[in-house]
Amino acid sequence: MSKLNVLGKEINIFQSGEEDFISLTDMLKAKDGDFFISDWLRNRNTIEYLGIWESIYNPNFNYGEFAIIKSQAGLNSYKLSVKEWVEKTGAIGLKATTGRYGGSYAHQDIAFEFGMWISAEFKIYLVKEFKRLKADENNRLQLEWNLQRTISKINYKIHTDAIKESLIPNEITTQQAAMVYASEADLLNVALFGITAKQWRDSNPDEKGNIRDMATLEQLVVLSNLESINALLVSQELPQSQRLLQLNKVAIAQMKSLIENSSIKKLK
Repeated sequence: MSKLNVLGKEINIFQSGEEDFISLTDMLKAKDGDFFISDWLRNRNTIEYLGIWESIYNPNFNYGEFAIIKSQAGLNSYKLSVKEWVEKTGAIGLKATTGRYGGSYAHQDIAFEFGMWISAEFKIYLVKEFKRLKADENNRLQLEWNLQRTISKINYKIHTDAIKESLIPNEITTQQAAMVYASEADLLNVALFGITAKQWRDSNPDEKGNIRDMATLEQLVVLSNLESINALLVSQELPQSQRLLQLNKVAIAQMKSLIENSSIKKLK
């Protein structure tokens, strides 16, 4: 519930969905003399305006009941309340509420027309104050959005740093380079993942598949590249320990590059 202050009168507003409804009951306090909202509703021009508004925004508007009401509008004996208008026509532009902030409320478009019935001056100040309120709300939402965006950026940085730390291979130690691996496949596994296929299975007994089944898209791209490079190094008759060191350097460089690559991100 928000509030407006128009010419010294406090007027409540509540939001229904994305629409604002302004209290006609509060607005009526600004009109001189003893008047009721039903006096405004029995006016033929009012009924015509409400009918046009509903025809534009309300697909379930009851035109049959509207025609009956319109035919009687303006007669001295005719009385119509907001509750009766809503119940008979299925209107959505007016609402009759109960409770602490109970009373008759109207969609902002209709409330502005009601303001004109009170006085031209009142309507002008009502629209001005309403615009100020919405500007304040938009500024607050903008601040909240900027704060959320900043927090999201911080969280994203923390997240990406954690990913980089877990995905980028560690440099091969001297002891690892000196080891002889049973297969060239395990040589590539150590260069990229830092462990052999058996070591991965021993550490993940409940996982289905193998170390490469669990690889990320970036790791699979690098693995494919390492296979080609390793084939070239084998043809140059480099010993396995030297090939491992070179493949590991390539894996580190390529993983750093791919993690920052926007095209790879779009493929995920």
